[in-house]
Amino acid sequence: MTTSWRMTRRGALKLGAAATALPLVHIRTGHAAGKVKVGFWDHWVPGADVIMKKQVEAWGKKNNVAIEIDFITSNGNKLQVTAAAEAQAGAGHDMMTFGTWDTHNYHDKLVPVDDVMKELIAKAGPFNSVSQYLAHIKGHWMSVPTTWGTQTKPSCARISLMQKYIGVDVRQMYPAHEVKPPEGADWTYEGNFLKAAEAAFKDGHAFGLGLGQTSDSIDWCGALFHAFGANLVDEHGKSQIKSDSVAQVLEFAQKLVKFLPADAVSYDDASNNRSLISGQGALIFNPPSAWAVAKRDAPKVAEDCWTFPNPAGPKGRFIPFLGFYWGIWKFSKNASAVKELMTFLMDRAQVEQREPYTVGYDIPPQNSMMNFKIWEEVEPPKGTVYNYPIRPWHQAEPSISAAPAPADIAVQIYNRGVLPIMLAKLKNGSSIKDVLAWTNNEVQGFMEP
Repeated sequence: MTTSWRMTRRGALKLGAAATALPLVHIRTGHAAGKVKVGFWDHWVPGADVIMKKQVEAWGKKNNVAIEIDFITSNGNKLQVTAAAEAQAGAGHDMMTFGTWDTHNYHDKLVPVDDVMKELIAKAGPFNSVSQYLAHIKGHWMSVPTTWGTQTKPSCARISLMQKYIGVDVRQMYPAHEVKPPEGADWTYEGNFLKAAEAAFKDGHAFGLGLGQTSDSIDWCGALFHAFGANLVDEHGKSQIKSDSVAQVLEFAQKLVKFLPADAVSYDDASNNRSLISGQGALIFNPPSAWAVAKRDAPKVAEDCWTFPNPAGPKGRFIPFLGFYWGIWKFSKNASAVKELMTFLMDRAQVEQREPYTVGYDIPPQNSMMNFKIWEEVEPPKGTVYNYPIRPWHQAEPSISAAPAPADIAVQIYNRGVLPIMLAKLKNGSSIKDVLAWTNNEVQGFMEP
């Protein structure tokens, strides 16, 4: 299950000129006053919206601000469609929730939030690299990376099956406390991961890893490419398709895809969840939503699940990170009040209060908040999602597929699902040479002005 969404093509990414000047820094009066209308993502966890509504209303009452709250589903791309309609009309919510690429899409229609970010960073430290890549545009923060709905997609594996396949208890490899276990050093793509993938396939429990064109497939493939240092386009917009690192990751993938499910190329974002919940798949890359449904519908499977980081590659360990962002439209008549609300909602105390309501699903984009108790307490088994946040001893980095390419190119690579298509072609029997030729033709089209 995923809670992200994607834009269509380059034509949808209307990159305008960056804001040329900042507004005056807002003065925190403690009594913002006035009216604001805010649009939040409608959280998938039942009851989660209640705590957000409670926090917003409490802040509004204290600050004499009348607040109209809308929770907008991402089903059918409704959240994205709403943002597009408001951008075109120049009217709607004062504060809007944006998905992966939408800060870039609308940055010329947004109020810079450098002052908000300066305060948040002073309180709780820097935001992670993916948040900076997607929200910090041409020298300015154009949206606030939020915890609300933000997720990572690490490994979620069956404890008993992984013990059977590689002789390691994943609870000891990545226990529910701070540690640097020696077993973790062997959790690499070319080591125990590939070994386990082959054994699982032969045992009828193939890893539920898709090669479709939806975000779950795109994201895990992006983390794999990053682990091999393989970028199709670099930060300067120059093609790297013919690089040694791209060849290396495809040589590895050629081995891996043989052990993925026969229908991997047609996977959507529900397929990997079904793989785990049914008891068929030994491992998926996903937030704890699949485990949570298993807890309800297949408790014996849930009791046998453990979440831990993705494998490492030659260039490091990377975890898919998909975030949400809060932006202020330029047509807002009370940007100052919205900025104060954003600052309040992203304060550690408010973030931590929300976490039990989302069952620890929401991931803070600031590393200093990765120590909430909720991740220790979720069960069964106790500690099962302790390693869902990226913790310092994981020695891992967040990943967004297609980075570090310039956003107008990266969004096309992402939306087209280029990386999983490359692997799908390998699974269907194409040679590495043919895959590279197809990729080069595809990406060159994205790079044309």
